Amino acid sequence: MASSSSSSSPSPSPSSSSMENPRSKPNPPSSSPKPPPHLSTPPRVQSFSPYSRTIYSDRFIPSRIGSNFALFDLAPTPAPPSSSTASTSDSGREDFGSGSYSALLRSVMFSPGTPDAASQQRVLSSSGSSSSSPSSSSPFATPSRNIFRYKAEIPRATRRSLFEEDSFQTVSPSNSKGPRKVPRSPFKVLDAPALQDDFYLNLVDWSSQNVLAVGLGNCVYLWNACSSKVTKLCDLGAEDSVCSVGWAQRGNFLAVGTNLGKVQIWDASRCKRMRTMESHQLRVGAIAWSSSLLSSGSRDKSILHHDMRTQDDYISKLTGHKSEVCGLKWSYDNRELASGGNDNRLFVWNQHSTQPVLKYCEHTAAVKAIAWSPHLHGLLASGGGTADRCIRFWNTTTNTHLSCMDTGSQVCNLVWSKNVNELVSTHGYSQNQIIVWRYPTMSKLATLTGHTYRVLYLAISPDGQTIVTGAGDETLRFWNVFPCPKSQITDNLNNIGGTSYVRSYIR
Repeated sequence: MASSSSSSSPSPSPSSSSMENPRSKPNPPSSSPKPPPHLSTPPRVQSFSPYSRTIYSDRFIPSRIGSNFALFDLAPTPAPPSSSTASTSDSGREDFGSGSYSALLRSVMFSPGTPDAASQQRVLSSSGSSSSSPSSSSPFATPSRNIFRYKAEIPRATRRSLFEEDSFQTVSPSNSKGPRKVPRSPFKVLDAPALQDDFYLNLVDWSSQNVLAVGLGNCVYLWNACSSKVTKLCDLGAEDSVCSVGWAQRGNFLAVGTNLGKVQIWDASRCKRMRTMESHQLRVGAIAWSSSLLSSGSRDKSILHHDMRTQDDYISKLTGHKSEVCGLKWSYDNRELASGGNDNRLFVWNQHSTQPVLKYCEHTAAVKAIAWSPHLHGLLASGGGTADRCIRFWNTTTNTHLSCMDTGSQVCNLVWSKNVNELVSTHGYSQNQIIVWRYPTMSKLATLTGHTYRVLYLAISPDGQTIVTGAGDETLRFWNVFPCPKSQITDNLNNIGGTSYVRSYIR
């Protein structure tokens, strides 16, 4: 960069002067007063060479000749020749370097605990006085190693606090984020008397309206997760009992499967039964909704499709299982239905088939645990009973078996997280544990214990953060296992109604 010439330097020749700056005037005589250093302006260099040409490159290389480093207190401070000049330089430094903003800028751009930052702080805090330290002699060495370097992103919470009045503090680079911590204890426990210890039943479901339905004996109870209010929905009488419950996708209607083979539809908002279908011969232990279509699986080995828009009890009957149907789940796009049975078979059906389009026979025990991935189309997980103990993954689009994980105990339930690519499994014999898995590595994030009987029932909250588990020990336990969605900034327990450990009764 060019600088103003002094009186002692020789004046350039007219030819060179006209080439570099043809409009420049002759240098003033040595007797003319010299402008202060901080007010001197470098001459603008122009080139009129007839041989100059534009050179194009495949990348852009910025030029920082015109950068104003004094704005960030990074420019070298010339030594003051006199006290008056020093006072002028001090006032100029106050304009750019003093104040909270300048201190905050230095703390963000330079690591607070390093020698470079300490020396830079000494240079910036000096009042124009000369220093013999390396930082003072070469002020551009330190920032060149820090300013234009990619660093780890400052946490969002830290960035928000930077501009608060009481938070002008140094910010250190953030470390890499470690594994997510899952609370090992339930935050709420509900006593559920008469909750059956039967592997083939499905007695717990959580609606999109944040209402939990639980089948206890011959009754169905509703627990509102927002208000903790308990409502008795129905009583089937002494001759019948509840074998399965399932909410419609909109959360208004509840289907109840009974031990006598009946399927009842209830309006939960009015506690009113809408219709009863009596097409099965034996108990109905599995229920799954697909919009207005309800599928029910029974001990009579059949699966029936019931259309709520027609008066017929069922519109189609699926046959293929050789034993009781104990698992039933529709895919998220409502195009495929997966069923598991006590015949150790996992079948996949489409919307119009009456015979399975895919058959998987790798399990060696009853298949009750079934879960479709909400993240990848056609990804299906299934779990086997005591003699199998494995979680298997299938690609129903390509009809391939992807992987198998031996869990060491009976797999009772599976559910995928809607917010992250993780899933939860509940287990029975012999450990009665709950495991949070990270897919596809199938590494364990947490193992939760507390139930003293098999964890036979599992449901997930509508926000995808909380699960509820039920067991033969007649308790329902609520666990926070999944993070909130990235687009949602709420407290983890905002919709649950409590943050401390609470034990109460559901009836």
